[in-house]
Amino acid sequence: MMNEQEEEEFITVRVQDPQIQDQNSWASYVDYKIFLYTNSKAFTVKSSCVRRRYREFEWLRRRLQKNAGLVSLPELPGKKAFLQVNDTEAIERRRQGLQQFLQKVLHTTIFLSDSQLHLFLQTQLSSGQIEACARGHTPFTVTEAILDSAMCGKNIPRGAEAEGEVLAPLGYECGSSPCRTVGNNVGSSRAWDADPLQEAAVSRRT
Repeated sequence: MMNEQEEEEFITVRVQDPQIQDQNSWASYVDYKIFLYTNSKAFTVKSSCVRRRYREFEWLRRRLQKNAGLVSLPELPGKKAFLQVNDTEAIERRRQGLQQFLQKVLHTTIFLSDSQLHLFLQTQLSSGQIEACARGHTPFTVTEAILDSAMCGKNIPRGAEAEGEVLAPLGYECGSSPCRTVGNNVGSSRAWDADPLQEAAVSRRT
């Protein structure tokens, strides 16, 4: 009896739901939900959802480039010196550019072995904590951080950017989602509101 044909691997990533954070502050900014859905063996967790802001994407690109050597990385969308949080057209262009960046990165095999990429996409660790975890300088491993995030939402706090500061996991209430942050929707009926799971199923059939 013939073995069933192995399912073709896929990685679906969506950058969605831009939200204004600290809206009443001069330091307000926009962050984005990153939804990942995959059956790739490269990923411990097959579905995840986190929020990241533009400067975190800049950090990720620098880290990937440092580890990739001569392999060129896709560009990020251009950065405005002062992006107006109420400029929905500019935010939409940035959202599209960030999604295209991640799509290209995730379809370049060499980047899939970079633990910092996995921590960026599947935990709410800050950039400093990601670097420390990837170097083995935290009480939790890369896999533990990802599994912990999947089971209990964001149970390792962000922040603590000071060099050398390492935080142990804290017990947040299980069932909370890292995607559910307080903020204001920037447009509620745009293309990013489509269901990524449904889109992934459709794309695999076509």
